[in-house]
Amino acid sequence: MSGFQFQELDLPGAYLISSFFSEDNRGSFVKSFEKDIYAKNGIVFHCNEDFISHSTKNVIRGMHFQTRNPQAKLVGVISGKVFDVIIDLRKSSQTFGKWRGFYLSSENRSSLYIPRGFAHGFISLSDNSIVSYKCDGIYDKDTDTGLKFNDPDIGIEWPIGDINQTTVSIRDQKLMSFSEFKKYFGGM
Repeated sequence: MSGFQFQELDLPGAYLISSFFSEDNRGSFVKSFEKDIYAKNGIVFHCNEDFISHSTKNVIRGMHFQTRNPQAKLVGVISGKVFDVIIDLRKSSQTFGKWRGFYLSSENRSSLYIPRGFAHGFISLSDNSIVSYKCDGIYDKDTDTGLKFNDPDIGIEWPIGDINQTTVSIRDQKLMSFSEFKKYFGGM
């Protein structure tokens, strides 16, 4: 049996979290969230929405955020494996415009806490990746947008040989560049 472990990342406010895990002859049990334990580790999180996505291999989703009423997110993988990416869009942050990527899988049982003011996305590295997202904050359809996943100004290093072999929605292909984001919004 192993308990929660919290690793604060070099993008302030973001955490990589090892979930509670227990295993015996029946199988295993994973607890990915407990409000009081998170609060004791500096994360106050109130789930307003809970989503699950299914993605085939080489699907990229992202890089999403809301310009008004940004949401904090807790992301984990139920089945499969993804390379999960966050970008700091907080204009007052010393890491503004910086990205980090993390391998999340059903095997490592890690979650990623993403504070408000970050863009988020991932690439599925399995034939069927099932990703859970818990969101703190209200969904704001009118300001739901994002950045291009392949913007050279951000320079995300996706772990795939040929980025042209990915599947990306029409919506995500039309998202703004980082320079457009800075021009129109300045930051979050």
